[in-house]
Amino acid sequence: MRWTEDEYQEYIQKRQGGKVYKPKNNIITVYGELPDLNTIIDQSKSHWANYSKMKKTYTSRVAQAAIGAKRVKKADIDITYYCKNRRKDPDNIIGGGNKFVLDGLVKAGVIENDGWRHVNSLNCRCRLDKDNPRVEIRIRETG
Repeated sequence: MRWTEDEYQEYIQKRQGGKVYKPKNNIITVYGELPDLNTIIDQSKSHWANYSKMKKTYTSRVAQAAIGAKRVKKADIDITYYCKNRRKDPDNIIGGGNKFVLDGLVKAGVIENDGWRHVNSLNCRCRLDKDNPRVEIRIRETG
């Protein structure tokens, strides 16, 4: 879906009951953990529709958190995964979560597409926070 700036602002106001919430410093927070790559693969193998449901759920969750974020034409995106423990490998956390994050940003209209033309760089890291697992997404516009 391609939105004009006016359509985007109208969508934000409708979703937020007329109020516009703007994430501070263009940092988007998605509370809770996103599925890791092993979970995605297991769900995909168990039934053909499971991945589709999972993708729709978590992409929408990211998109909901991103509503009101500043739209950018080209972005440097930093994603920090705050995990409750170290049971999952960082490559599995990042491999699974990035798909939902980028697709959610596109769905929310923050970036037009998640291809090379609109994403300049993508930096990911994993940290521990057993009391508040979340994903923080920082978006900076680049030239």
